[in-house]
Amino acid sequence: MRKTGVLLLAVILGLCLLPGLLLAASSGPTDAAGALPADAQPAQAAAGNQAAASLTLNAKGAILMDPQTGEVLWEKNAHARYYPASMTKLMTMIVAMDMVANGQARLDEPVQTSERAESFGGSEVFLAAGETFPLEQMLIAIAVASANDAAVAVAEHLAGSEEAFVAMMNAKAKELGLKNTHFANCHGLHDEQNYTSAYDMAVIARYALKYPKIREWTSIKRYTFRREPLSILDNTNKMLYWYPGTDGFKTGFTDAAGLNLVSTVERDGLRLIAVVMGVETPRGNFTDSMKLYNWAYKQWAFQQLYGPGQVVATVPVGKGRVEQVKAITTAKVGARVSRIRGKAEKVTARVDLPPLLNAPVNEGQKVGQVTVFRDGKEIDHVDLVTGEGVARASLGQEITRAIRAVFTIRQ
Repeated sequence: MRKTGVLLLAVILGLCLLPGLLLAASSGPTDAAGALPADAQPAQAAAGNQAAASLTLNAKGAILMDPQTGEVLWEKNAHARYYPASMTKLMTMIVAMDMVANGQARLDEPVQTSERAESFGGSEVFLAAGETFPLEQMLIAIAVASANDAAVAVAEHLAGSEEAFVAMMNAKAKELGLKNTHFANCHGLHDEQNYTSAYDMAVIARYALKYPKIREWTSIKRYTFRREPLSILDNTNKMLYWYPGTDGFKTGFTDAAGLNLVSTVERDGLRLIAVVMGVETPRGNFTDSMKLYNWAYKQWAFQQLYGPGQVVATVPVGKGRVEQVKAITTAKVGARVSRIRGKAEKVTARVDLPPLLNAPVNEGQKVGQVTVFRDGKEIDHVDLVTGEGVARASLGQEITRAIRAVFTIRQ
């Protein structure tokens, strides 16, 4: 009986001391329609060298943006209003994906073509009234072939009418803080009240990057839309063929708009966004964009601190079947830095994690974040999630740990 009483006393004492021991062992943060004048000049402050001044484009309006920070790296008439033409469809895809993300729609749900949607010409996939395709397939037709009929079918399906859907597009523009954007339709066929600016279009593209599906669709070079009758779609964005690293987004052309392109490229970890509008030379929307990217990748590189899915630290787990869980990154961690000699910036990161997680813990559960600094200025943060799930420990495991903790203290 005396032996049993001593053992029970040790267990009780251990259970009382265990939370304090775990807290002491855990660690905190660690380091590891206002248009510009026609003669407006490209911004040079961010570039910091004469190369920016010598970079000339045929586009009426253009911009180069770092999507990580929203910094403008180069611009020309970036806030002047121009017609986007089919670049409009990038916002159409965004609104659709917002609805999917919010549970208001599913990518596999059927979208039926109305007589009105069938009537739209220009770029189209020749939908027939009553013809039905899954929402994702319609969005691919919009992304690859710039299909006006598919855009209207999607808008009507998701909002009840194109007018209601366009109201959602304008609400999104307002939410993003766009000052020089107004949508009159979901497809981009010419309308005096359908306009945007190079800067606003870059902000729209920056938001689109939160949906990998949009980049997946807009980077498809060739797509078989239907077998009977056979309909094969070729992407209108020639950057996909001509410029390695391109994986989005959308071309646009009407006689009133000229040639437009909103694009994104990633090379060696550095992602950039470029927009060119109102180009009048054949294929000039592509050559102007490539000029911007060529110039940019000579100026900057990406300094990576952690890769996507990399283990950054471990977090103690209370009352779990295992005593710690891995914290992993949800995206790459790092920052754009200058390639120019003597102008290199210092990139650092701070890891913020809780001192303790109590079981049960779900796999992929957000547990903290990595904050990225460039020359001491906070520029980004990346979520940290658990690499595995942890179930609650059994009573036997808790008793064993309590006893082990008591004897560890004695030693």
